[in-house]
Amino acid sequence: MDALPNDISDIPTTGARRLHVTPLVEATEQALEGYGALVRDPRSFPIEIVRWPAQGWRPVDENSGNQGGITEGVFEFWWKGEVLFARNNAVGDSYLFGWSTWPEEAKAEATTTREHAYIWRANYHPDGGQLIYPLHGEPFVVPLALPGDDVSPDRFTTFWCDGTCGLYVRPNVWHGAFVPLADHAEFLDRQGRVHARVYVDFVKEFGCYLAAPLRRP
Repeated sequence: MDALPNDISDIPTTGARRLHVTPLVEATEQALEGYGALVRDPRSFPIEIVRWPAQGWRPVDENSGNQGGITEGVFEFWWKGEVLFARNNAVGDSYLFGWSTWPEEAKAEATTTREHAYIWRANYHPDGGQLIYPLHGEPFVVPLALPGDDVSPDRFTTFWCDGTCGLYVRPNVWHGAFVPLADHAEFLDRQGRVHARVYVDFVKEFGCYLAAPLRRP
């Protein structure tokens, strides 16, 4: 699969020449406490849906505000040399998630070893959780940070997943790109259908890229 520039949902912010390299840990139940969970059976794992918040002192009716349900589809990721693209068929969006070198120098035909993913932004979903499950046992990494809008690069930790389990990210937990270690990966994606997103742009806000190590801890 190829992504054309006019297919990309958001134009990446570039221009920084500084990296914030995150700590790298193995994704275990203990390490993921507060962030989410490992998933062995993606079909039976419950996806949390968050009720629409009240705008004032009048409450939202109990039988409303959380009826958007769940959407699912294949979330496909592929490296073209030093550029990481993705397509989330569950929500119909395409992305340029990052690079393995400075974006101004990234080459689509490069075959060099990738040491870090340079990620320009992260987001969280206030309406529900998100489950990613590798369809072919692909290892991957993802930077996560605990909830709170006053987020900064130093709050992120990159979790390495060995590909034998999926990963569930709880509502309001910040996550950067899910980054495969191989050139191409396909994941089952299950998440809240509303698909609300709140972003942090590392380049605009902090003058850096978030650098996720692309290796086993």
